[in-house]
Amino acid sequence: MVDPTLAEMGKNLNEAMKMLEDNQRKVEEENEKKYARKDIPGPLQGSGQDMVSILQLVQNLMHGEEEEETSQSYRIQNLGEQGHMALLGHSLAAYISVLDRERLRKLTTRILSDTTLWLCRLFRYENGSAYYHEDDREGLLKICRLVIHTRYEDYTLEGFNVLYTKQPVIYISSAARTGLGQALCNQLGLPLSCVCRVPCNTMFGSQHQMDVALLDRLIKDDVEFGKLPLLLVANAGTPGAGHTDKLGRLKELCEQYKMWLHVEGVNLATLALGYVSSSVLAATKCDSMTLTLGSWLGLPAVPAVTLYRHEDPSLSLAAGLTSSQPVEKLRALPLWLSLQYLGHDGIVERIKHASQLSQRLLENLKNLDFIKTSVEDELSSPVVVFKFFQEYSNRDQTSHAAPASTIQHPIMSNERHIYDTFNQWLGEQLAQLVPASGVDVVELEDEGTCVRFSPLMTSAVLGTEIQDIDYLVDCLKMKIPVLTSTLQLREEFEQEVRRTVGLLYIEDLAWPGLGVVRYNYHSDEKNDDKQEKELEKINTELLKKLNELESDLTFSLGPEFGGQKNCVYIGMVTEDLDVSELVETIAATGREIEENSRLLENMTEVVRKGIQEAQLQLQKANEERLLEEGLLRQIPVVGSVLNWFSPFQASSKGRTFNLTAGSLESTESMYVSKAQGTGSTPPPTPTSSLAKQRLPGQKAFKRSLRSSDGFSETSSISHCDDLDKLDQRPPNLSPGQEQGPLEMEGAEEQKEVVQAKTDTEDIHSEKSPPDCTKVEDQGSQR
Repeated sequence: MVDPTLAEMGKNLNEAMKMLEDNQRKVEEENEKKYARKDIPGPLQGSGQDMVSILQLVQNLMHGEEEEETSQSYRIQNLGEQGHMALLGHSLAAYISVLDRERLRKLTTRILSDTTLWLCRLFRYENGSAYYHEDDREGLLKICRLVIHTRYEDYTLEGFNVLYTKQPVIYISSAARTGLGQALCNQLGLPLSCVCRVPCNTMFGSQHQMDVALLDRLIKDDVEFGKLPLLLVANAGTPGAGHTDKLGRLKELCEQYKMWLHVEGVNLATLALGYVSSSVLAATKCDSMTLTLGSWLGLPAVPAVTLYRHEDPSLSLAAGLTSSQPVEKLRALPLWLSLQYLGHDGIVERIKHASQLSQRLLENLKNLDFIKTSVEDELSSPVVVFKFFQEYSNRDQTSHAAPASTIQHPIMSNERHIYDTFNQWLGEQLAQLVPASGVDVVELEDEGTCVRFSPLMTSAVLGTEIQDIDYLVDCLKMKIPVLTSTLQLREEFEQEVRRTVGLLYIEDLAWPGLGVVRYNYHSDEKNDDKQEKELEKINTELLKKLNELESDLTFSLGPEFGGQKNCVYIGMVTEDLDVSELVETIAATGREIEENSRLLENMTEVVRKGIQEAQLQLQKANEERLLEEGLLRQIPVVGSVLNWFSPFQASSKGRTFNLTAGSLESTESMYVSKAQGTGSTPPPTPTSSLAKQRLPGQKAFKRSLRSSDGFSETSSISHCDDLDKLDQRPPNLSPGQEQGPLEMEGAEEQKEVVQAKTDTEDIHSEKSPPDCTKVEDQGSQR
């Protein structure tokens, strides 16, 4: 039995302790809220987000800006089932990494050995090892470290001290990727003097192949200076033109000087085909090569592979080519799955399809005029480089594509820049019209700007087919006449502009079009800023008027960056363009804009001076009226009484401002005739010079293809009247009511000035005729 008193006391104690604990808990929660971190990003705050919200965020990041970038055509990667296998490999690699260590080791060893064996057999590289890496330059970097460990025995102990005594040299072709040598030196900690750029052939052979004889001399010079020739980077398909170095001779040279030969390039993909050219087949004897299977086979996010031969596993481990971590070996898993899914036939089919696409394009280019090609082998060239080039009359005309290394160039540097600009425009147009082709623009040292088609790098990703190549050729055929016409009329346009008064020709070699012109505004104004603003105003209005014309030409302010200010840029043209009419129209329209602007300025100044003069005359007339009325009439009460008994008769001597004459006139004649005189007729709005008459429906600046007595190319009428009636008739006017837009503009400007600054008069009496124009304070107010 428990004492009821003690039981009650225990119950009350429990309740009291519970209340204290609740209060303490509330205080702690409030303190947590008070001192909570406020720098946590929004997506991480709280207890996390659900999977649907996160995936929706990813989708918005991927496709949210597509509507804003509608003008930019983007390439969508063609993901087939082989692509899904590669993506599945990344997910499986994450899942496999959580297995127990022994099972993970066995699985990764099997995946790595299988993939290495398959790649060595596919690309004819026997007894090789493989290194899988994300950056395609990382494999070459690891190879350089391997060679340094091999050639410098004490490098592991002494480090860079051994390199100081005998500086290593890495030889790279001048046609190699831009920045490759600098990237290697930065990662290896070597000075830039350790990289030697080997020039390409200048006399014999392809201009994109390494000069072997010059390389031999460079190596001998380095040996004499106490340097150590370390490694040579050769190309089986240069990044620009896709040419292959003479790998056989380079291998002999490397064996002579105990150098390492590394080969990279897109042409290595053809090693998987049944027939391989001898120049590419020599790559199988090199010491290492880098393969980029992702672009060749259309596999997303698969690693690049560097195959190499080396007998010492410890040095490979020291160089980072092999790893003891099983997780790093899982890099080969996406490639292991994709290669099994494609099989040998699927791999060969994709590479063969790319070669067929390039061959199809090359055959069509041979039949096109003004197109020059630069290919290494016309029978089997994976990369096709071509450019637009037009021979001059003093040179031999060539109507077919030239073979490799026979592209002729203009003598003058300006002509070289013009052709580079035109080919830049051609490449951009073809890429925009046929995005599935994958063509791009490339800058070559000798040929200049060219258009490149490399299907091994793009066809598997974009899904390029034969139909795309045929459509690309059709688009090219449509662009060639435009290029030739623009190039031929460019010089004529320059001469016409230089002969025309008021126009200034602006030479802009980077503009792909007919040319650049500026209406040269002449003014006596010494203020440069004001003159610059007036020049900008006139040329902007000129551009607006030219764009309103019904023509096939494009007028613009030029490129967004790097263009000239206050100019009119004229785009590509066709052969039926009448250059003289175009230049005449530009000059006439500019003069009309300038004259209308000056007319408005002069009229404004005249009205301002007239108002000032009217104010002086009004003040003088008021003083005279006070003298005539007397002092008594100015007193408020007395003046009213005096005016009642003896009214004062004042004469009306108002003033009117004649806009036509620009002078003040008396209004006495108006009071007599009860009507306001119209004055002299204003001068007509200036019109442009004569222009050629066009047939109904014919667009502006077109040469007439019809010759008759009633209409010929030499017959002309007023340019402004003809141009406005045919091209700029307002929709609310019938054909019989047509008038030029410039005349309408001048009339509207005059009307606005008349409405803003009306006639000025004076009121000499409190009672004036109702039909007379009153001025009084209106003159000063307006």
